[in-house]
Amino acid sequence: MLTSTLCAALSAAGLGIAAMTAYRKRFLAATRIAAYALVPLGLAMTGIADWISDLVFKPSVWLGFGVLAVSALLFVICRAVERRSEEGGTRKERRAAAAAQRAALAPEASAPSLGGAQAAAQQPRRKAKAKTSGGGDEFADIEAILKKHGI
Repeated sequence: MLTSTLCAALSAAGLGIAAMTAYRKRFLAATRIAAYALVPLGLAMTGIADWISDLVFKPSVWLGFGVLAVSALLFVICRAVERRSEEGGTRKERRAAAAAQRAALAPEASAPSLGGAQAAAQQPRRKAKAKTSGGGDEFADIEAILKKHGI
């Protein structure tokens, strides 16, 4: 009963402000204010306002929200533990896997972008690797393309 009276008073005040705004020839703003002013009255007439007030002022409802929050927290913790177990159990294992992944990258891949002195220092190594690779005719055309591009 109290919520209905309060909602009706809010709507009446809002409609009064809308009427004053319309008197000043600001019809678009007055229409918008009237629309907002009718919301509390509509909520009171449908019973949603009573439901919301019961929701806010009952301790059992807040305990229910607390239980839902604990449940969500447990889901997040479980997911984090699952991710850690998928990545590797301990910190040492994860570090070793990361180091192995970094070592798997070819260090020669960035050689063309290096400065002149470093690139010149790497040229003899590449030639030595090309001679010892033993592919011969299979890789001759690939080596020609690489030489053409200066790699």
